[in-house]
Amino acid sequence: MDIIGIGDEKMNGKISAIIVAAGTGKRMNSTVKKQYMEIASQPVLALTLRAFDKSDVDEIVIVTGEDEISYVREQIVEGFCIKKVVAICAGGKERCDSVYEGLKQIINRRRQEAADLEGYVLIHDGVRPLISPSLINSCIESVKKYKACIPGVPEKDTVKEADDEMQVLRTPDRKKMYRIQTPQCFELSLIEEAFEKYYKENAAGENGKCSAGITDDAMLVEKYTGHKVKIIEGDYKNIKITTPDDLEIAEYYIKRKNNA
Repeated sequence: MDIIGIGDEKMNGKISAIIVAAGTGKRMNSTVKKQYMEIASQPVLALTLRAFDKSDVDEIVIVTGEDEISYVREQIVEGFCIKKVVAICAGGKERCDSVYEGLKQIINRRRQEAADLEGYVLIHDGVRPLISPSLINSCIESVKKYKACIPGVPEKDTVKEADDEMQVLRTPDRKKMYRIQTPQCFELSLIEEAFEKYYKENAAGENGKCSAGITDDAMLVEKYTGHKVKIIEGDYKNIKITTPDDLEIAEYYIKRKNNA
């Protein structure tokens, strides 16, 4: 596997960020992957990385497609002067596997430096370019307190649970519903424990790969460690670029910010 390491600082107790940018973006109906599409003349991934570069995060690991590592290093990291990137690595079969590849980079770097597995990890979608440094810093402060936290915003619409035939099963209390965002934040040893237990339990099936039922990192921590995950205040603007409409919304917010 092609790995590019950048920098050799001491690892002990650092705040690390894993930026997951290995998706294919099928719903965009474009030959250009959504992490490389431009918003206000800047690639989505570059906007995301800039926010983390300006935050209190100490180091960034990018997870991308194996054949895109050089492009990300040269065109995104070096091209936009992102300073805190310490490694770029290839992702796995599912998003969960890609996160694990990034996590192993952080753990291996600490072991190479003979550092304790201390510190915290923020796991963020590379296609959430409107994340702000202030929200990232808020996540850092919260994860130090709770060991596991995720940003979320209250659901504005009524939510229905339906069966396979689209018949309503129940209507959850909207006051208890939240749209969960990233970065999802964990004590390093806690998220490592969750992944190790998951892969050990599932090694016999799917070649040890994450099942499609794992939709976010907090699910692993909830299920495999039993640790409570705290929801903290997110930002409605912290949207994930999934469809062409999302690009238009993101561009609107960025232009409004630039013109403020």
